[in-house]
Amino acid sequence: QVQLVESGGGLVQAGGSLRLSCAGSGRFSAYAMGWFRQAPGKEEREFVAAITYNSDTTYYSDSVKGRCTISRNNAKNTLWLKMNNVKPGDAVVYSCATLEGYDTDSRYYTTARIYDYWGQGTQVTDSS
Repeated sequence: QVQLVESGGGLVQAGGSLRLSCAGSGRFSAYAMGWFRQAPGKEEREFVAAITYNSDTTYYSDSVKGRCTISRNNAKNTLWLKMNNVKPGDAVVYSCATLEGYDTDSRYYTTARIYDYWGQGTQVTDSS
């Protein structure tokens, strides 16, 4: 079992930057990891980014590509999401999740329902 705790959310001004962290326990290094976000009133989580267990491949949604960097340090059981040029639509709840699996098709990593363990989420709020 893996426990995940996100942090780093808070007030961010449009055009600014944010860095979210996800601290894990258990077999953290064995899993691919993803970041998803969910807007108020929306039932489905939106894929943001994912990274393979050994960091050899990263995936990004079109909405954040070029603005986001996902990274991890397995020795520290930590996952990060760095976002630049924050937009008002980025101000939602972000969650990290583990994925026990591997596929060369990038679409595999964008489906929230196949992820196994989830954190409780961290809120990003637009301060503009």
